[in-house]
Amino acid sequence: MSDIAKQTGISRQAVYLHFPTRAELLIATTRHIDEVKEIDERLAKSRSASTGLERLEAFVEAWGNYIPEIYGVASALIAMQATDEEAGAAWSDRMGAVRHGCEAAVAALERDGRLTRSLSTSEATDLLWGQLSVENWEHLRHRCGWTQARYIIVLQQTLSAALVD
Repeated sequence: MSDIAKQTGISRQAVYLHFPTRAELLIATTRHIDEVKEIDERLAKSRSASTGLERLEAFVEAWGNYIPEIYGVASALIAMQATDEEAGAAWSDRMGAVRHGCEAAVAALERDGRLTRSLSTSEATDLLWGQLSVENWEHLRHRCGWTQARYIIVLQQTLSAALVD
């Protein structure tokens, strides 16, 4: 907190006045990034989709294309979370929001009667959430050399095949 205060030119007490804990500061920072990068606007197509399949594909596209923009912060929080409880809380907060989006996409498929019978709603949400993880994106893009466009297309196709009857 003292480093943040020093870099912003305010007192440490002023930082603590607005953010009583470092976790709250990190959570506010990640939410601010979402706001600045207009995550709600990016998710509008998914949220307004008329079918579950459209919602799933739009969600994969929106989140998948958002990952590269937050990758620096995301990878730092991921690396720190094992030893830094506050970083873990901030990352869990944001991944909870992604899981909520996954739940909404799965619920839309279920509403349409299109959710695969081979998975429960919870398992389908788990699978979608896991496949859309930053770690999975990093592996496919950086280690395997996939293009961003290929990542989106393959994830849409694979997840549709796995989740949709």
